[in-house]
Amino acid sequence: MKKVIIIGAGAAGYFTAINAKENDPNLDITILEKGKDVLQKVRISGGGRCNVTHACFVPKDLTEFYPRGKKELLGPFHQFMTGDTFEWFENRGVPLKIENDNRVFPEANTSQAIIDCFQNAVDKLGIKVITNCGVNHVYKKENKWILKTKNRDFSADKIVFAAGSSKKVWELCKTLDHSIIEPVPSLFTFNINDKRITDLLGISVPKATVKIVNTKLEASGPLLITHWGMSGPAVLKLSAFGARILADKKYQYNVEVNWLSRPKEKVFNVLLNLKKKEPRKTVILKSPFAEIPKRLWERLVLFSDIKANYNWADTKNNQLEKLANQLTKGVYNANGRTTFKEEFVTAGGLDLKEIDFKRFESKLHNNLFFVGEILNIDAVTGGFNFQNAWTGGYICAKALANT
Repeated sequence: MKKVIIIGAGAAGYFTAINAKENDPNLDITILEKGKDVLQKVRISGGGRCNVTHACFVPKDLTEFYPRGKKELLGPFHQFMTGDTFEWFENRGVPLKIENDNRVFPEANTSQAIIDCFQNAVDKLGIKVITNCGVNHVYKKENKWILKTKNRDFSADKIVFAAGSSKKVWELCKTLDHSIIEPVPSLFTFNINDKRITDLLGISVPKATVKIVNTKLEASGPLLITHWGMSGPAVLKLSAFGARILADKKYQYNVEVNWLSRPKEKVFNVLLNLKKKEPRKTVILKSPFAEIPKRLWERLVLFSDIKANYNWADTKNNQLEKLANQLTKGVYNANGRTTFKEEFVTAGGLDLKEIDFKRFESKLHNNLFFVGEILNIDAVTGGFNFQNAWTGGYICAKALANT
């Protein structure tokens, strides 16, 4: 009986183990977890509801959400894709639902549904899960893998690293001659202390365009003002695609915000027309743009040197130009970052050049596999990191069962 040991009791580890055992019931599979709890990222994902995947059903389109791993995942996504994720969970009694923003959750609306699904499958298939069992050393001896832990040693024919973004496990990979791309934080909010947005906590716009000044980094989407500064899908996408650039800048940079995602000239013309058509109305009282909440409009008006009692007729063209600038080209200084909720994601990990993505196997050692966030693959928020785990776990499981 072939022995398989999986390091890491997270989503990728469980998914790999379950699929491998279902493909080959004769495999003896053990999952080792350094902590006392299992599936912690699953538990907290999506605010405790588990954002299982994203409703994007074309492999090439799906890869566009991965700042790192885009090229490598195209082939694997042709083997196991979003639709396969739906089928996999529904076949195990966990139907999924698509929400308005295309994020996918269990119909039960709780991550416990996913945890129970995995735990029931592991129990039914006889897969052993050992907690408080961190691996300290891994080496090969006479075609067997030896794993040393604090209390005992394990021997295996095949091992799978599925421990996520773990510095200790990355160090283990280095002892096996694998290269690690130094990790930096990915999904994070921009820390901005600016009077234009101070005390506007919770205000959002549906589609802003956000740029990092003096770079090519740009993203569009909903933008949310938070206690720390700016967040929301537009900012989180920018933080993911700009993870390394922003780290090199030590998280000090200027952000240009177009709150309307419209050209400045068109916005300026709207303001000029209002001056002609509604000269007696007070500028600050109502935003002419439905997307701009009243409190944000008031703040931007005042910061354009337009007084609170001004009617449109009182404004000068240079003041309206300043307002158009505030609406479409406002520059804010970011200094620092704040992790997005509890979902700490890193850009970095195992060098993808050293992995055979037809099997998720090491190119340096036979019977050594890697799945999930241990690899230098990460995505924007919305269920994409889990889809990487499901796809990698499925393909790795087939390789474990067929060799």
